[in-house]
Amino acid sequence: MVSYIWSKSYYFKSSPYPGQDSLQRVVIFGDMGKAERDGSNEYTNFQPGSLNTTDQLIKDLDNIDILFHIGDITYANGYISQWDQFTSQVEPIASTIPYMIASGNHERDVPGTGSFFETNDSGGECGVLAETMFYVPAENRAKFWYSTDYGMFHFCIADSEHDWREGSEQYKFIEKCLASADRQKQPWLIFAAHRVLGYSSDYWKDGSYGESMGKESLQKLWQKYKVDIAFYGHVHNYERTCPIYQNRCVNTEKSHYSGTVNGTIHIVVGAGGYQLNSHTPLKIDWSIYKVSDFGFGKLTAFNHSSLLFEYKRSSDGEVYDSFTISRDYKDVLACVHDGCEPTTLAT
Repeated sequence: MVSYIWSKSYYFKSSPYPGQDSLQRVVIFGDMGKAERDGSNEYTNFQPGSLNTTDQLIKDLDNIDILFHIGDITYANGYISQWDQFTSQVEPIASTIPYMIASGNHERDVPGTGSFFETNDSGGECGVLAETMFYVPAENRAKFWYSTDYGMFHFCIADSEHDWREGSEQYKFIEKCLASADRQKQPWLIFAAHRVLGYSSDYWKDGSYGESMGKESLQKLWQKYKVDIAFYGHVHNYERTCPIYQNRCVNTEKSHYSGTVNGTIHIVVGAGGYQLNSHTPLKIDWSIYKVSDFGFGKLTAFNHSSLLFEYKRSSDGEVYDSFTISRDYKDVLACVHDGCEPTTLAT
């Protein structure tokens, strides 16, 4: 007698084609890690909010289409069992919607292996496990930068653990990725990286606004191609800036932006689960909203001219912070082609 054991059945919704005008919902966060409900096999206990974030995402899974976990995935530090625990924890999510990742210091960095930062944060993993466990459409997965589309969104995902400065291979990729966005079909242009290559007022950087090397060159690209939002992890809290260019607000509205914004909104979403950081006590003019609590970002594109961002609390799914953008794609095309520059700078 032959007996058969069948696996679970999994169902996926097909990705919308570029430009498809339908409701599209994107979740993005960093630095989640894994945790055990009974405390077993947890050798660090450094990810106290991980389960809350995971559970909240599972609860809202019917309202999420694609997810980006932008670095510091498991904090396994070389212990492969921790990867097994993590993939089991996120299986209800990753088996249902695309679970996209970015490279963080805890996946990649080992001295002498080509990492831009000479630390041993990965515990010797050198990016191998992240590259093997999760697929991303990178030309070379050892260099974890890539471009991907989802309906009305065009995403440029950088690898902050490799050189991104002007003239580097990655910098050329970033410009090519930003320039390739068809803003008629993909009006919402998103940049993301693990380390804060833009702006943060985290306490341990003493308000120094993230990784400074190469930031000025990247700002020229964000401005030239009218990047709507740049997302980062690495810093374990939440912070949103005004639309910004060269350290100054170009629009002082806090909850709604209409027409061409002429600056990029920078958002730190590194509070997925790892121990939280506080913010600097310094007064930062471009910092619109900040909080040290576990959560995740959610983008909702209603159509080609209306976008909603929300920062949702992991413990109960409530919205801490939100804003909307409304405009015609022709406004963006005119600026990209004609070179609109910021004209109303807030001091």
